[in-house]
Amino acid sequence: MFDLFDDTPEPDLLWEPAWLDSGAAAQALARILAEVDWRQDEINTPAGRIPLPRLTAWQGEPDAVYVYSGIRNVPAPWSPAVAALRDAVSDVGGVRFNSVLLNRYRNGTDSMGWHTDDEPELGPEPVIASVSLGAARRFDLRHNATGVTRSFLLGSGSLLVMRGQTQAQWRHRVPKEPAVRGERVNLTFRVIEGARR
Repeated sequence: MFDLFDDTPEPDLLWEPAWLDSGAAAQALARILAEVDWRQDEINTPAGRIPLPRLTAWQGEPDAVYVYSGIRNVPAPWSPAVAALRDAVSDVGGVRFNSVLLNRYRNGTDSMGWHTDDEPELGPEPVIASVSLGAARRFDLRHNATGVTRSFLLGSGSLLVMRGQTQAQWRHRVPKEPAVRGERVNLTFRVIEGARR
């Protein structure tokens, strides 16, 4: 129900649910699954090191090194399909992205917990463009001060650009959805400050 007294600021987003048509999205997914060298990273937890609940890859310019959750990502070269998406997303977002984090959700039990992309190398107001391919998954944003949540269904071919104060004011996640059987690849294009573009 809409709350007339909810004064939570809205996240600064550009949302295009059908940025790619279904055929182009399916073709991009097939190419990326074939081209990308996927890995299973591990993170430190109070219970010890555990594997991330998804596969990942990092591509970009040679000096676009990115560290998050204790994982140091040295970029692999751009693969052709990812580079084509980078160019198209850069045109929409008005930003020349120099790197991308790819997350491969093998089914609905793969997920990403609440976090914010606020690492220093992303700058004070990161622009992050998220392209989803494959199975539709829920994406939640939760406001840090109020706890208010906004949810989106990220279908295949969708584009969601987060910018401005979104990373400073909101956390986001991709929750587990055991009923989802299909595979999803999400590409989050970023600008690593100080890297050549």
